[in-house]
Amino acid sequence: MLKLHFAPNSRAGRIVWLLEELELPYEINKMAFHPKDLKSDEHRARHPLGRIPVLEDGDVTIFESGAIVDYILERHKNGGLKPAVDDPRFPDYLQWFHYCEGMVMPPVNTVVVHTLLLPEERRDATVLGQAQRLLTKALGPVDEALQGKDYLIGDFSGADIMLGHACFMSNRLGSVSDEMTNLKAYVDRIAARPAFQTAITMA
Repeated sequence: MLKLHFAPNSRAGRIVWLLEELELPYEINKMAFHPKDLKSDEHRARHPLGRIPVLEDGDVTIFESGAIVDYILERHKNGGLKPAVDDPRFPDYLQWFHYCEGMVMPPVNTVVVHTLLLPEERRDATVLGQAQRLLTKALGPVDEALQGKDYLIGDFSGADIMLGHACFMSNRLGSVSDEMTNLKAYVDRIAARPAFQTAITMA
């Protein structure tokens, strides 16, 4: 059975969401988002930097949420939720799958650090403002891409697991402007999915 090492309010939520969407059996090792758990010798043996998510599948241990999503789709869903290489939607799938960590999550991380993680006296309003503006700018092309579509490539796919989760987080941080009507509706569709609701409940 698949085993997911998980901490609340993290990228591990994407993996729970995917496992629920695919109705795959799995078990959770729920840890505190705290060095006591994440930096323990036990967890560093799974991830050298003591981060999550980490997936165990028999003799396989794999980390990085995007790699885990791809691994699950290929090994446990025969490429389901992912268009074939010769499908016209494949380039868009790849683009939005990787846009998440390349463009959206870096400013999300900075916003979270300077609003939630750092003690108030160490927060930097200038850095926070720059990250918030960068995040809103990065979300603009996503809003445009969703014009006339329910999901990023039309049908629900692994790209939505990656970028949809990041958009939901961005909206929760107040970085999706009301003018981004396509993105607002997309976040609402994501949030209404039963598998997503299960994943968020664990957070």
